Amino acid sequence: MQIPFDNSYARLPENFFKKVNPSAPPEPTLIRVNTELADIMGIDVDWLQSKEGLAMLSGQALPKGSDPIAMAYAGHQFGGWSPKLGDGRALLIGEVIGNDGIRRDIQLKGSGHTPFSRSGDGKSALGPVLREYIVSEAMAVLGVPTTRALAAVTTGENVVRNTLEPGGVFTRVAQSHVRIGTFQYFYARQDNGSLKILADYVIERHYPDALNAANPYAELLKLIAARQAELIAKWMSFGFIHGVMNTDNVQIAGETIDYGPCAFMDDFHPHKVFSSIDQYGRYAWGKQSEIGQWNLMRLADTLLPLIDDDLERAKIAAEDAIKHFNELFQISIFKKFSRKLGLLSDDENQNDLISLTFEVMTENEVDFTLFFRHLTKVYDGGETSPLCRLFKNPAACDDWLKKWREFITLDGGNEQDRLKTMQSYNPILIPRNHRIAEAIAAGEQGDFKVFNRLVDAYRNPYSEQPEYADLEQAPMATEIVNETFCGT
Repeated sequence: MQIPFDNSYARLPENFFKKVNPSAPPEPTLIRVNTELADIMGIDVDWLQSKEGLAMLSGQALPKGSDPIAMAYAGHQFGGWSPKLGDGRALLIGEVIGNDGIRRDIQLKGSGHTPFSRSGDGKSALGPVLREYIVSEAMAVLGVPTTRALAAVTTGENVVRNTLEPGGVFTRVAQSHVRIGTFQYFYARQDNGSLKILADYVIERHYPDALNAANPYAELLKLIAARQAELIAKWMSFGFIHGVMNTDNVQIAGETIDYGPCAFMDDFHPHKVFSSIDQYGRYAWGKQSEIGQWNLMRLADTLLPLIDDDLERAKIAAEDAIKHFNELFQISIFKKFSRKLGLLSDDENQNDLISLTFEVMTENEVDFTLFFRHLTKVYDGGETSPLCRLFKNPAACDDWLKKWREFITLDGGNEQDRLKTMQSYNPILIPRNHRIAEAIAAGEQGDFKVFNRLVDAYRNPYSEQPEYADLEQAPMATEIVNETFCGT
């Protein structure tokens, strides 16, 4: 098997990365291969599941054409500046242009020590591997742009974290692994030559329309801001909390990257936080657009030398891009929650219902996903009691439903169109934290049935699947997961 690698990033100057080979694990075992993604990428599935394929997916032996590199980048982590981060436990082993014409990176996470590992071992525990596979694939079918899972393997060795834990390697696929932190790495070194090389590379690979603009670098910033606005609005509409929106975890191509301390909310609260390291709520659900803007401002800092030699003119152009982000985010989040509520028009007065909905859900500790799931069934002629049982105060549910029906009446439109819209915006299944915890606990004991069942169930999140009805339920009090953890 010859994988048709075409490694454009590895052809950039050597200060963009460090060449390094993965560490060979002693006894790798295949957990799962994403056969649909492999087909899209033009990689033979049978080969990928063979002994040679496992050797690549575990880092034991790489096929011809692979050129493994650890990428250099910097970043603001929880607002604190780190001038040198880089791939400390990951290797970009190559790029492939798929059958759909899209260029994608193949990266091994947990493949061993790199020059950017600092005091770490560069390896991954099995738990984060399983979490990222489940959540990234669920996000993809929910319709959120995301990095993808090609495979998960065990390594046959333990890694030292708080305790000894079984090791694993995750094969991540992305349209790019360039981050805001990649630009910051060169900006911090006042290396404008490398900044220009990087910006030109990103324009050619991801934003070719910027080439036709009067100022390609200002246009690049504006286009990146637009993708980030839509991305954050999309994941917020599903109650998703990224958990670690550092600038080194903001991918330039507009895909969600890094599923460490992420979580989907159960009970709604705009200030909900799950990440064990987010002690001050910097990355709470309701703050994610604010942080998205802050991160883009850091990207704008790095592009100022390229946008214009005159600093004031450069700042004006950058501010326009940031303003563009805010406008697009507000439009997108408004539309998404309007559609989730069954409103087909875009009347600004609907903001009153959206705000009231958030307020009532917060006060009554209503499960986010089940609220919209049962509301959709109510509109389809179902009983209101399953919805109102989600409320601490059922009377508040009745009052809210009365207000909602008033808005629906004013909205007009076709009933079937409204129902189809609600069904397409309100998933039945999301990867709940307690279910992921179950899959990890079983996987650490060598049992991957729970993991595989979750991956299979989440492939059709908008469909009625009676065999997975148990996965719809909110956690019982003893099952609630209050904290999620980074995998490092």
